[in-house]
Amino acid sequence: MDHANRVDRALAGVFEAREADWRNGAVVYQVLVDRFVPTADLEAKRALYPAPKTLRRWDEEPRQGHYVDSHRLWSHEIDFWGGDLASLATRLDYVQQLGADVLYLNPICLAYTNHKYDALDYKAVSPEYGTRDEVIRLADALHGRGMKLVLDGVFNHMGRQSPLFQQASADPASHYRHWFHFGAQFPAGARAWWGAANLPELNLENPSVREYLWGAPDSVVRGWLRDGIDGWRLDVAFDIGFVQLQALTDAAHAQKPGSLVVGEIANYPAQWVPSVDGVMHFGLRRILLMMADGRLDVQTAGRMITRVIEDVGVEHMLKSWLYLDNHDTARQATEVADARQRRVAQVLQFTLPGSPNLYYGSEVGMTGGDDPQMRGPMRWDLVEAGHPQLDWTRRLIAMHREHRALRVGDFRGLVTRKVFGFERYTDRALDAVFVLANPGPRAVKEFVLLSDSKIMDGTQMEDLLGQIEPVSVHSALLPITVPAHTTLVLKPVPQSRARSDGYDNYKRVQ
Repeated sequence: MDHANRVDRALAGVFEAREADWRNGAVVYQVLVDRFVPTADLEAKRALYPAPKTLRRWDEEPRQGHYVDSHRLWSHEIDFWGGDLASLATRLDYVQQLGADVLYLNPICLAYTNHKYDALDYKAVSPEYGTRDEVIRLADALHGRGMKLVLDGVFNHMGRQSPLFQQASADPASHYRHWFHFGAQFPAGARAWWGAANLPELNLENPSVREYLWGAPDSVVRGWLRDGIDGWRLDVAFDIGFVQLQALTDAAHAQKPGSLVVGEIANYPAQWVPSVDGVMHFGLRRILLMMADGRLDVQTAGRMITRVIEDVGVEHMLKSWLYLDNHDTARQATEVADARQRRVAQVLQFTLPGSPNLYYGSEVGMTGGDDPQMRGPMRWDLVEAGHPQLDWTRRLIAMHREHRALRVGDFRGLVTRKVFGFERYTDRALDAVFVLANPGPRAVKEFVLLSDSKIMDGTQMEDLLGQIEPVSVHSALLPITVPAHTTLVLKPVPQSRARSDGYDNYKRVQ
């Protein structure tokens, strides 16, 4: 058996198994239900927003508010725009046609604020949004489209106004007293997440709390999975810790094999898997954006990215979410104002190993700075105008979905001098994709060593985004000029297509 066959046999079934797992390389579309689609009858819902809550017009932008002492939160946390599950359901065609595989909803549980990270009851849906039955119907509708539904789980803390916390606060003998951490050392009387009085932390060391959240058959995690959702994105997962995350993930998988658990983990991610299936890449987001606009040199950024991928491992990277903006960050178009620089990062988001995570509205270039500006209502007027950013995003999504190596392939860094380069590859030679990123303001000439033994001499490489003319490989070296502010996505052209005589020197190399 020759060496190439040994390599291929070792990979037998690996990529097929990855392709069969919906979690690998999925395109995730993130929605704040309140801000995504205007409700059909706003007047009928006004009673659901009693003072001091405020119901805004859809054309109003979120603004920083004032602190409401009586409720221990900020006024912009109780500004609403009226979106709900029923209105969301009317735009599933849009989400599907964009190319998304997964719809991820920020918290929808019963809670007082607009962001819903202050749960009053994890098992109920906030009435402004709808009902649990509507979530079940939404999951069914998505499944009928070949899509999945992921909910946001906020299990490190609840809301101060939750009945459980209120009872525990009022009665030291309450069964729920030890579900929280009370003490005079805490300014709010109980340990609260980052000192926010409205967010008392749960005592996850208490077995009763763990049973309620994920352990029992009727627990929060298991119950929603049983009702049809496909996974959980875990808020502040780094605060939950390795042991409890592993227990939660095991419970989710036991309830629904193949379900997804993704952790919001700002720390270096390597040791957090397999306590979760994947992570939200805080670090990679910063690296990509800083490299794109010149705050971080390309070689250092490339080494950082490669190190993260090697340490996390491709299997968990494929299930991890690569995002450039979300409900906690400034939007892409605000943080990186130059569209050319932004595109460098966007192409990498769709070509590095992982699941691209799109924040609603960024596909049409929505802007927004710090909280709450990044949470503006969806600009449907831009969608109808055929915004060029929307066309570009659809193109990137289609490229990611179409090419096997980009969805489920392995990763290999390339030897380069002035650009960041890598290969995504499978067990098939012509699946290979080579990515070269030049975020700088001048074109760069490179001789890139393509360290893939299956790429035949003389093979032409075409850019999947049509940014340069095809270029040929000679003795495993690719002489290429990468334009300024550009990420090339190069794929080998089958010789039978490149040559007029139909000759194919891949005939014995697959």
